[in-house]
Parts: sequence; C-alpha cells; structure tokens
Amino acid sequence: MDCPFCNIYKEDRTIKETENAYVILSNPRLVAGHTLIIPKRHVTSISQLTKEEQSEIFDLLVEFQGKILEKLSSGCDIRQNFKPYVKNSQTHVGHVHFHLLPRDFQDELQEKAEKFKDPLYKDLSEEEKNKIIALLK
Repeated sequence: MDCPFCNIYKEDRTIKETENAYVILSNPRLVAGHTLIIPKRHVTSISQLTKEEQSEIFDLLVEFQGKILEKLSSGCDIRQNFKPYVKNSQTHVGHVHFHLLPRDFQDELQEKAEKFKDPLYKDLSEEEKNKIIALLK
C-alpha cells in the first residue's frame, strides 16, 4: 500500500507523537498553522478506529485546538472528510485524519471560500427531514 500517512513518522513536520497518533503540520496547507492529527494505524473511516484510538485522537483534538486558540488565532475549524471515491493525491489521502485550521474573522480562507458556501445551503424540507431521520434512526 502506498499511503503517505503510514510513514509520516519520517517527516520533520511532526509536532507530537503518541502511542496511537501523530500531530503534524499539513503540507500543503490551507492557512498558516494548518495541523493534522493522524492515527498511526491505517484506517479509512473513523468507524474503524478502536475506542482507545478514538479517545486519544479526541484528546489531541482538544489539546491542539486549545493551543491554536491560545497562540495562533481567535477561532479553529476542525474537519474530517471520508471520500473513498476520491483517489489519493497531494490534497486527499485515504487514511483517516483530522484537520485543525486556525481561523480569524475575514481571514484569507473566508475571503476565498466562504463566498461559495451560501449558495450551497438549502432549507431543510419536511419531507427530507422525515426521510433522513427514518433512515438514520
């Protein structure tokens, strides 16, 4: 398997390493301080993480969000995407990982990306609400 995150310990971007995960600077990055939290074990979906891995990763998310808020920015987005239909590339890796993005009001990311957000959002219809709730219960 050719997974760039399975050998991430070789990188000099590592900020912290624990028993089950790495915290590294993202390269490429969306904003300065863009950080990734990556489980050491290769999994493609968060549902495959053990309870121990989930707990450790969540603790790292809390710890590094706090550090980002204290030292880098007034806000912090936390994101995780599961897109098994997208091939690995420089900006997509099929290995679970979480993005922490330092954010500030009207920062560069907001100026460039947020203008596309509003047209994408739609009101939730009663029919859609009932259908999705029934499927997910």
